[in-house]
Amino acid sequence: MTSASVVRPGIDPGRTPVTGSAAAVDEAAWASAVAAVRGVPLDAEVQLICHVNPDGDALGSMLGFALGLRRLGFTRLRATFPGEFDVPEPYRALPGSDLLVPEQEAYRSAPLILIFDVAAESRLGALASLLGGVSRVVVLDHHASNTDFGDVNLVDPGAAATSVVADELLTRLGVPLDAEIAECLYVALTTDTGSFKFVRTPAVHTLAARLIATGISAADIARRTFDTRPFGAMKLTGEVLGRAVLDRSAAGGHGLAWTYATTADLERHNQRPYVLDALIDPIRGVAEADVAVVIKELTPGEWAVSLRSKGAVDVSAVAVALGGGGHRLAAGFTAHGEPEDVIMRIRPLLDAHLA
Repeated sequence: MTSASVVRPGIDPGRTPVTGSAAAVDEAAWASAVAAVRGVPLDAEVQLICHVNPDGDALGSMLGFALGLRRLGFTRLRATFPGEFDVPEPYRALPGSDLLVPEQEAYRSAPLILIFDVAAESRLGALASLLGGVSRVVVLDHHASNTDFGDVNLVDPGAAATSVVADELLTRLGVPLDAEIAECLYVALTTDTGSFKFVRTPAVHTLAARLIATGISAADIARRTFDTRPFGAMKLTGEVLGRAVLDRSAAGGHGLAWTYATTADLERHNQRPYVLDALIDPIRGVAEADVAVVIKELTPGEWAVSLRSKGAVDVSAVAVALGGGGHRLAAGFTAHGEPEDVIMRIRPLLDAHLA
């Protein structure tokens, strides 16, 4: 693969960023974020954090930005996420993966902490204890439900992915875009847009084109990220889809399709939890249902719940009501009990939050 550097344009404070809707972030916040990064010595400890059970946007945005900091000359960088240190297979070869450490090895008193794709402090688990004190905390996110828990909050609900926000801050820091940074940001962008199926603005394709121009192979990334799955994962998917339920009367008659997967399912097929992330796509495709729900067991009686809507329901409002967050068409929360109990809590909220 050939690679090239793409020189980023200078920033005109009055311009509309070509990377997306990053103009939604106040200029004072951008200036504060730049100052926070520039205000620490290059040999200072810098800690980067993304959310528990990280997806492509969380890891890609975090590692892409970490590589940008390395290009600026920062020498003491660590990246992590809460919970078990288990990087999903499709993202293990991302550039910058050498910076990943288990949460126990995170810097305890870094003067600068950068947090990616995290809507609320609760999503940081034990790492939330690092916030405050001497640390300056900069949050980069695109969830409308973000609680503004950082010292500087770069939150753009109109951005297609957190990588859009990360790219904008890298631009403002004057970091040249190279193939390694581009690969991380492209993985983030393509995973959070469902391979660009959910793109609403041409600016996203403009950013994708600029990333591809560095020499990365979009086809190879798509194959590794979306089209490579263990045989056991295929068998598990068939089993879980076989227990799916269609409730046509839910969501004001717009319909609900849902299913669940247990840790026993994973053990039986010798699979890791990340393979369950793809289950939402076939459930979302059910023609008779606007809302799709997949309930994934984390520990006995504890479930990660993913919600998707085609437009009739604001599922972020449903998730927030149940302690989670997300976007209008894609959200999630953590629940306890049995799958049927979880659905019974969701169902009345679907009617309450019809768009």
